[in-house]
Amino acid sequence: MRYLRAVVLLSFFFLSSYAWADKRVALVIGNSAYQHAPPLANPQNDASDMTSKLTGLGFVVVTGRDLDLTGMRRSIREFVGKVEGADVALFFYAGHGLQVNGGNYMIPVDAQLRSNNDLDFEALPIELVLSAMERNARVSLVFLDACRDNPLAATLARSMGTRSMAVGRGLAKLDTGVGSLIAFATQPGNVALDGAGRNSPFTTALLNHLGTPGQSITDDLIAVRRTVLQATDGKQVPWDSSSLTGPVVLNPSPVAATATSPVATTDTDRTVELTYWNSIKDLTASSFFEAYLQEYPNGAFATLAKLKIAAIAEREKERQATEQEKTDSKRAVDPKDNASQTNVAALEQTTPEAQASGSSAGHMAAGDLALATQSQLARIGCLSQIDGKWGESSQKALKEYAVRRGLKLASLSPTEELLNGLMAIGNRVCPLVCGNGTVARDNRCVEPGLSAYDGAWYLTRHAKTDCGDWRELSTLLFVRNGVVSSSSSFSGKISSNGSVNIASTFVHKGRKGGNTVTGMIKGGKGTGRFKGTGAGSGCSGVITMTKM
Repeated sequence: MRYLRAVVLLSFFFLSSYAWADKRVALVIGNSAYQHAPPLANPQNDASDMTSKLTGLGFVVVTGRDLDLTGMRRSIREFVGKVEGADVALFFYAGHGLQVNGGNYMIPVDAQLRSNNDLDFEALPIELVLSAMERNARVSLVFLDACRDNPLAATLARSMGTRSMAVGRGLAKLDTGVGSLIAFATQPGNVALDGAGRNSPFTTALLNHLGTPGQSITDDLIAVRRTVLQATDGKQVPWDSSSLTGPVVLNPSPVAATATSPVATTDTDRTVELTYWNSIKDLTASSFFEAYLQEYPNGAFATLAKLKIAAIAEREKERQATEQEKTDSKRAVDPKDNASQTNVAALEQTTPEAQASGSSAGHMAAGDLALATQSQLARIGCLSQIDGKWGESSQKALKEYAVRRGLKLASLSPTEELLNGLMAIGNRVCPLVCGNGTVARDNRCVEPGLSAYDGAWYLTRHAKTDCGDWRELSTLLFVRNGVVSSSSSFSGKISSNGSVNIASTFVHKGRKGGNTVTGMIKGGKGTGRFKGTGAGSGCSGVITMTKM
C-alpha cells in the first residue's frame, strides 16, 4: 500500500511538472496618470497585481505602468521578442481605450487626440498586439479592462464634426483567430466601471478566479462574469469572444488529472452552452432566450437572457405606442373613435411586465429580491434609501416609476419580472430633486454659480520675470463643482463669483518650490497673476484661462 501511494504521488508530481513546463509569456500594461485627461485610480494597481498573479502561474511577464507612446511601443516590442514559440501568450491592458470606425486603440498617457489625424500618431491599435500573438503562440489570451468612460474620445469626436459617429462608446468587438480568446471588461460598445477599491470590478474578479486549480479558462471567465454582475448590480457584463479548440487550464490540478471524465463532461457542457449562447445573443426574438432559460435555468448567461427578454418586450411596447400615435393622428378628425382609442391605449399600457408584477418571486429570496429592486429603483432616480426593507417609501418609489413609464401595476410588491424590467432601463426615469439652493446638473446637485465652471480649462502662465528655461507655460486643469484638479501638481478652488485660487508645488534641484495663482473668470475666459515661492521665487507674471 505504501509503495502504491508513493507511485501515485510521484505520478502526480511528474504530471504537474509537465503541465507547468510549457512556455508562457505575458504582457501587462496599466495606464493611470493621463496628462491630458483626468487620471484613473486603478489601472496601475491592476497591472501590478496582475503581474504578481501571472508570475505565480508560471508566466514570464513584461510589465509597463503609466507608459507614454514610446514606452508602450518599447514594451510591445520586448513582448513580441519573447513570445515566439510560446505555448500560451497573454495580454492584459488596463487604461483608456477607444473605438474609431470599428477599430480599437490603446491610449498612452501623453496622448491628446485633438484631431482625427492624431489617432495614427498618438494611439496604438490593439490588433497590433493581437496579430503578433496569433502569429507566434499556440494559444492567445487577451484581457481588456479598457472600456472606461474616455474624455479624449469626446475631444476626438468634436474635432471630427459630422464624422463624429465613427467614435463609439467603449470598445468594438474583435475577431479572433483559431486558438484565441478575447475578454472585455464589459460588452462591446458599453462603458465599464473603474471601481472604488484598489482594483476595477473586472480585474478584481480576474485576480480571484483566473487560474482556479483544475479549471479551464472558459469556466474561469464564467465565474468572473458572475462576480462582476453581482458587484455592479447588473450594470456591467463582462464579454468574451473565443475560438479555442480545447480546454485551456492555467493551473493544472493533480486531483483533476486522476478524474478526467467528470472534468471533460463539465468542459463539454460549458462549451455547448457557450456555443448555443453565441448563436442567439444577437437575435431579436424573445423565444430564443426563453428556450435558453428552459435548457439552462441556472446558466452563466441566465441574467443576460432575462434582460434580453425584458428589453425586447420594452421595444415592442414602444413600437406599439408609435403605431398607436400614428393611428390617433389619422383618426383625430373622427370623434366617434375617441372612446375605443382610449380603451386600446389603456390595454397597451398593461404590459407583460406590469401584469407579472403580482406573480410569485420565483428563485430569489424575498429579502434579496427587495434589496435588488431597491437598488435598481435608486439607480433610475426613484428611490433615495436602500435598506432591504420593502416598506412605504419603496412602494411610493415603485408607484412613481410606473406613472412615469405609463405602466399599470397589479401590485406594489417586488417580483423577478419587475426587477428584470428595471435592469433593462439605461437612463434615469425619475427627475433629480435638489434642495438647499442647489440645482440639478448632470445627475448631481450643485450650486448654480459653480456648475458654470465645470469642464476642462487651459491655464497659461506668461512670465514677466526670469523663470529659468520658459517664458510661457500651459497646463490643463479640470474643474468639477468648483474644485480644481490636474494631472500635474495644480489644485485649488473656483468660487461661485468666479474668483480663482490655485496653487502648485514642485521640487527643483532638491529644493521645494511652487506657484500661487489668483484671478477672476468671466464667461469662458479668465485673467490673473501668478507668483513663484521657494525654489520658484523671483518667477512671476500674468495668467490667462480658456475653457475648452
